[in-house]
Amino acid sequence: MSQQIVSPATDDRADRLRNWTEEQFERAYHCDRFTATVMSNRLRHVTEHMGTGLMVGSFSPIISDWYDFAISLSGPADMDYPMPAVSSSLLVFIGTMEDAVRNIVGEYGPERLKPGDVLICNDPYRNGRHVNDVCFIRPIFHEESEGPIAFLNLCAHQLDMGGITPGGFSATKANVFETGLVLAPTLLFEHDEPVRTTHSLIFDNTRFGGLLQADFMTNLRQLQLGERLVKEIIGRYGVDAFRGTIRYCCDASAETMEDAMEALPDGVYHAEERVDADGAGADEELVARAKITKAGGRIEVDLSGSSRQARTCINAGPLDAKTAIVAAFKILFDRTTPYTSGANRNIDVVVPPGTVLSAMPPDGAIMLYWEVTQALLAAMMRELGKALGDQAVGGDYGAMGVHNAHGTTASGEPWSSIVTCGGEHGPWGADRDHDGDSYTLPPMVNSIDPATEATEQDAPVLLMRKEYVMDSAGPGANRGGAAVAKDALWRETGEHYAMPLRYKRPTGFGTNGGEAGKVGAAWLFEPEAVPGDALLSFDDDVYGGSTPMAGVLDPESKAIDGDGEYFYFAREAVWRTRPGAMSRYITNAGGGWGDPLDRAPERVLADVRNGYVSREHAREAYGVVIHGDPERDPEGLDLDVDATRALRGRRS
Repeated sequence: MSQQIVSPATDDRADRLRNWTEEQFERAYHCDRFTATVMSNRLRHVTEHMGTGLMVGSFSPIISDWYDFAISLSGPADMDYPMPAVSSSLLVFIGTMEDAVRNIVGEYGPERLKPGDVLICNDPYRNGRHVNDVCFIRPIFHEESEGPIAFLNLCAHQLDMGGITPGGFSATKANVFETGLVLAPTLLFEHDEPVRTTHSLIFDNTRFGGLLQADFMTNLRQLQLGERLVKEIIGRYGVDAFRGTIRYCCDASAETMEDAMEALPDGVYHAEERVDADGAGADEELVARAKITKAGGRIEVDLSGSSRQARTCINAGPLDAKTAIVAAFKILFDRTTPYTSGANRNIDVVVPPGTVLSAMPPDGAIMLYWEVTQALLAAMMRELGKALGDQAVGGDYGAMGVHNAHGTTASGEPWSSIVTCGGEHGPWGADRDHDGDSYTLPPMVNSIDPATEATEQDAPVLLMRKEYVMDSAGPGANRGGAAVAKDALWRETGEHYAMPLRYKRPTGFGTNGGEAGKVGAAWLFEPEAVPGDALLSFDDDVYGGSTPMAGVLDPESKAIDGDGEYFYFAREAVWRTRPGAMSRYITNAGGGWGDPLDRAPERVLADVRNGYVSREHAREAYGVVIHGDPERDPEGLDLDVDATRALRGRRS
């Protein structure tokens, strides 16, 4: 990634924290600078320590294998719940957690909380996120404080919260009543004992109750661990220093962000990105729009031009949109400093109700919120990147293409495969210093990839292919990441929910002279169309016997064709398969950075040798001439320096 952008004038400002005298610092934060630094690191350690315990102790694969959680620390109510520390975990969670804690605790009443309590809430309109992303809040008390001195907050995806779809993932649900059980702020534990009525309410309305109950107990243990560690910090340094450090963490974060954003010239910027359709029909694209106004040290982001909220549950809420906005500024301007709620301080967000980024209940529920917020993030990064020149970052694969499958084995045993066999993992775009990574997740959903063995153990599926697609990456001096192809062979009868929402046009935009990555698609193959060795080729004629799930394809051959027909992902709300069927997802590819003719020929040679680029594409896109056979003798490839120099000379 690029280095942090810092204004050269920053260190000359006497009002900056780094230039304060020790007397000024102690007067403001009730401790010296060294103590505040130590305490801020210890607070972050608390969240990381809890996160490690949660991963090790969780039973649900969505937490233990996918890393689908976040942990934060918030200050007390009289400080308005500032958030000085977060775990290194899911971005779409941590950006919403300051407001979630304020809303949940404020509604329940901080004065009603007691030692040993754990509050729970999963309402997207109070919390952000969706109903499976449940927030657990633990108040921390100290004898010198009348009410809670702090709150530890754990948000973790629960494998199921009821509703009409097992696991919850679907783009076709129409309203909040179909998405699952909604919990207003209520006690889950009291005096560290389960509140039986709350537990019964949850387990009477959700699938996989055994896993959820075990995970609830793991969550409690991690909250207890965090409480003990925070109390140790307060006991050593005192309440005043603790409160001062909370303010210092947020103030420093706000100052760093303000300084970094000086790299963006004052002015008005218009950003826009599209989602193919909602789950109700292919007749309407959804647009995330942002009017970004920079004036001095403040920025306003106005989302008023965004599309009306979708008819099905692909919408996001305003807290999710806020998260995407601050993520864009952190990625572009302030990558090296820890995230706190102070990073939001100089960013004002205008968001009217009833848009795809601010859905209102009950219809058009919030569920696939990360998809439209990823579009918002991409729109801002594309537009603001134009003003940053060589600091810009290429676009990524844009949409996770989540694929969930469920069924019952021949012996009657239910099975489920959640978020592992679709287009969930893919490439990033390039930047000034690096090629784009080819196998990761979008910045908003910075999770991890479960092991193939775990995926195959949890469900009757074989992952026959997880590999990069040659010649897909956006060319550039630094090339984008390659598209990812994933073929899954389903060994039992199944019901499949496909959610590839951005396959109409390239999402991996190029920057600073780089080119866009190619667009992907998704298909189903009936058992009769799957070869005996279950290895599908990438030849265009292989798709003739397929059923397209999503993409712009030739209507006859069903191969990817930018001038072809758009196949709508929700033509079937549920895709049903017989044993031996196969799904294939090819993600969009990442965008390149810089003129492709500036890429060192030796790097192009390495790309050909490693299967990212064919010899033909090396000549076409990069002006590099390579001789030899990359399949049978990759080490024997020969770079024709003279021919390359002549070819590039004719094109420049």
